[in-house]
Amino acid sequence: MQRPQVSIIGGGFAGVEGAWAAAQRGCRVTLYEMRPERFTAAHRTSELAELVCSNSFKSELMTNASGVLKEEMRRLGSLILPLADCHRVAAGEALAVDREPFSRAVTANIESHPHISVVRREITELPPERPLVVATGPLTSPPLAQALRAVTGEDALAFYDAVAPTLLAESLDMSRIFRASRSPRNGQPVADEGDYLNCPLNREEFVEFWTALKDAETAPLHDFEAEAGSTPFFEMCVPVEELARRGPRTLCFGPMKPIGLSDPTTGRRPWAVCQLRQENREGTLWGMVGFQTRLRWGEQKRVFRMIPGLESAEFIRYGVMHRNTYVNAPRVLGTGGEVIGQAGLFLAGQITGVEGYLESAAIGLLAGINAARRVRGFPACIPPRETVLGSLCHYLSASDPRHFAPMNSNWGIVSELDGTPIRDKRERARQKGERALAALDAWSAADGVLPEESTPA
Repeated sequence: MQRPQVSIIGGGFAGVEGAWAAAQRGCRVTLYEMRPERFTAAHRTSELAELVCSNSFKSELMTNASGVLKEEMRRLGSLILPLADCHRVAAGEALAVDREPFSRAVTANIESHPHISVVRREITELPPERPLVVATGPLTSPPLAQALRAVTGEDALAFYDAVAPTLLAESLDMSRIFRASRSPRNGQPVADEGDYLNCPLNREEFVEFWTALKDAETAPLHDFEAEAGSTPFFEMCVPVEELARRGPRTLCFGPMKPIGLSDPTTGRRPWAVCQLRQENREGTLWGMVGFQTRLRWGEQKRVFRMIPGLESAEFIRYGVMHRNTYVNAPRVLGTGGEVIGQAGLFLAGQITGVEGYLESAAIGLLAGINAARRVRGFPACIPPRETVLGSLCHYLSASDPRHFAPMNSNWGIVSELDGTPIRDKRERARQKGERALAALDAWSAADGVLPEESTPA
């Protein structure tokens, strides 16, 4: 009997994991990759799964969400992680690879798989066949991006990632922070009264913070981001450090304006305020409102921790401003990365709104699993909420679409443990990790989830 067909566009981490996952579950796979016919501005070789930035897949510790996600992927039959083990280089607790031999090994495994055909040409329109997985990454070509926009909606795609830092709630000093929304203006009621956390600064604290911010070191733009006409985020969303350089009062009339707020500690309006907005339903993640930034990550930690209440803040994700094509996932994606209203059309990788090689590969692996399930007549599925992969999927589908921003794997998005709260952070993480793997094993017993064939050579 002929094997069912799955098509995948994109030969990055999500694409190769998706192709491998579907092929290992009994499907014929056609994997389209436009290189070497056409290169992006970031790629330099024709190899699949080319690492264009860091060579690290982050921590392997089982008390770290990234470490647990790796183990979840291994248990689901990952392609890249066994190959990363074969080409690893010393990186302490992290898994890092010798990038060129690693990418060559990925390419060799994909191209030699008896059920995968690699077609080297650019796809500018969405092929009609289904299941189809689009895994074209943050540098999706303009014609294909336009085709995606046609099926997902004109406002579904973002082309520049201008995001403020996200902080872990338990790391905030609530003795210095008060909850309030701005007072109503012109007698109009405020619908979200008390929804914001406010970090108040007096004049001396603000001047010290402003001085550090305006002089802090920024990250350089990539060549393809610095080209003329390629940085519209500076017009739509000015970095907070650029505002600071325009003068101390610019911030006080912008993202740090104290109007409509009264500090309950003093009973007076602060000189300036940093507001935090809740980023998930559980209230474990809070974003710094209006603090989109290009500061280097170390500088963000140093400078933003000068704000009262954030002295020990843990950064779940740092602010970023760079070229990044991704969809507004809560409005676009249903179960397992399937586009709402487009049965059999899946998105995978960074285009879904996850960040990092590992996360992109994990979402690609799940898309491959679900594509294989689709051709067998099974619905798409996602791992339980207790798993890291399941929590990433939950973040993509359940976030507030008005403030959606890409996210990586972290314990802040994973549901809390039942019972008495555990104060020890490492022990809490260890128990979350154990619970995640137990939940994954129970879920993966479902038909069509586990691979039928062997691991990569």
